[in-house]
Amino acid sequence: MKKTTMLKQLILDSEILVMPAAYDVLSAKIIEKLEFKAIQCSGFGIAASYLGLPDVAVLTMSQMLEITRNICSAVNVPVMADGDTGFGNAVNTYYTVKQFEEAGAAGINLEDQVFPKRCGHMSGKQIISIDEMVMKIRAATLARKDPDFVINARTDAIAINGVEEAVRRGNAYAEAGATMIFVEAPQSIDQIKYVIKSINAPVSINMLQGGRTPVVTIKQLEEWGAARVSIPVSPVFIAAKSLHDGLKKIKECGDIRVVNDSVFSFEEFTALVDLPFIRSLENQLLTDCEIEARYGTRQELESKIKQA
Repeated sequence: MKKTTMLKQLILDSEILVMPAAYDVLSAKIIEKLEFKAIQCSGFGIAASYLGLPDVAVLTMSQMLEITRNICSAVNVPVMADGDTGFGNAVNTYYTVKQFEEAGAAGINLEDQVFPKRCGHMSGKQIISIDEMVMKIRAATLARKDPDFVINARTDAIAINGVEEAVRRGNAYAEAGATMIFVEAPQSIDQIKYVIKSINAPVSINMLQGGRTPVVTIKQLEEWGAARVSIPVSPVFIAAKSLHDGLKKIKECGDIRVVNDSVFSFEEFTALVDLPFIRSLENQLLTDCEIEARYGTRQELESKIKQA
């Protein structure tokens, strides 16, 4: 089955789709290893990991595209790209969608903020007109080659014009061809329930530490009818905190063994990044002389492959 079709079916299924956000290839591989069914690329996390900057539209389309392509090629589950505002007007959005689909993404987020945009849980947001965003959605539907390629239309209207405007926009974007409506930053449980009930399309809600939306369980969101929950910042927050605390312990103690219980072993990590597969390729493709120079004998190489 095509990844686009897989993602669309997961969104339409009665079971809520849980999509943690990857900020690089390694985080994507971990998400896949933990058997999540799909991955969301996080502009927030990518801006932080790639540039060390906040999510305020500092990433170019080409930078986001490169990282997304690498993630898509490294995992077997569907990946949804973060297309921000389409990196311009409706014409720019057309080419944005075209290139992300060609890069292997199964879907894309497109939002109705004014460029330069910012994280949906930050202050200082502005939104474009509903008519302009509708044209961006139409451009996206025109650009995609695969009709199952998921267009996830995000509205940030709640923070600017209230929940009724978010519902109005969500329904307009769905009518224009969006597969799913991502309502950013509902400010209460009642608002979460209201947008899910009032928008005539699958609705996505995100959950994050320190955001404007009250944190509820995934099970609650499923019971209220949400189609998807994205987890956009927890992965990069977990990674940053673990790295900070682990290196702090090493610095204080002068001994790397103080973090042994909280790190992958060398063998576990090299397995995660596919060293066993590389060795199997070597066994198939290298000459006996090269294998002998690297491993001693072909039997020793085969033994390492079996041990992995």
